[in-house]
Amino acid sequence: MAQREYDIVIVGGGPAGLAAALYAARGRHRTLLLEKGVIGGQISLTELVENYPGVPSVNGFDLAQTMHKQAESYGLETEYLEVTALERENQRWRLRTQTDDFIAKAVIITSGADYNKLGVPGEERLTGRGVSYCAICDAAFFKDQEVAVVGGGDSALDEGLFATRFTSEVTVIHRRDQLRAGPILQERAFANPKMHFTWDTVVTEILGQEQVTGVRLHNRVSGEESVLPVAAVFVFIGQHPNTGFLRGLVTTDNGGHILVNDWMATELPGLFAAGDVRQNSARQVATSVGDGVTAAIAADHYISENFPD
Repeated sequence: MAQREYDIVIVGGGPAGLAAALYAARGRHRTLLLEKGVIGGQISLTELVENYPGVPSVNGFDLAQTMHKQAESYGLETEYLEVTALERENQRWRLRTQTDDFIAKAVIITSGADYNKLGVPGEERLTGRGVSYCAICDAAFFKDQEVAVVGGGDSALDEGLFATRFTSEVTVIHRRDQLRAGPILQERAFANPKMHFTWDTVVTEILGQEQVTGVRLHNRVSGEESVLPVAAVFVFIGQHPNTGFLRGLVTTDNGGHILVNDWMATELPGLFAAGDVRQNSARQVATSVGDGVTAAIAADHYISENFPD
């Protein structure tokens, strides 16, 4: 099995990883980006990004490609491989993949998080065409239209309330007969005239050809089947960070998000985490980019202090 050595290896090619890659490579560190899927991560599925400062409107895939090319112009190397294990070895880090091992003085984890999916027909096909996992990102596209929010926790209500700023009506679809969200959010939601609630109900299909036109519903108590016409479906049934390959190596919260300090550093030397994979991330492109920049600067300081060449 081949083995290559780098100053900094970044795991994950979303906005946080791309920003870290730019700063690391531009800082004249030999830098490698490892991405198991598509450059850009979740943002590559976003039709339009309109809240990235200084960029009024851009396709998410195009934005990610531009960020990647900019980092590569400073010498970034990219491999499309999945990291299967991370190990501390002789004051460096060994990253294992199915084909090669990579040795790094510092590692930045930007593997992101995946939204939990409904797993119903139409969801994958209409993602980015009315199916969304971020109302803050996409609600403005559905001005004066009726939309649905699936979920009953803090995120569902918080983003549902945000959606009411643009939409004519928000129907919250929850599988139980009461919400899990905090009392204050519940009070705000129930008091908002644009928010309506459908209880004991699950989505069984998302309807539409090129765009979402509605959802098929099943009432878990009565067994009744119905169709709710909506222009968008915002899904908030949790998310899971992509930290399985760490296998308990770092401290995480109950949801599996990595605990870091203000410099995105974990408790382990030379190991940093940024973006959606860390605890308390705002899960926005702009904040993920800031995280990645911070982590790269911290990694630069770490290498300067511990590997004086």
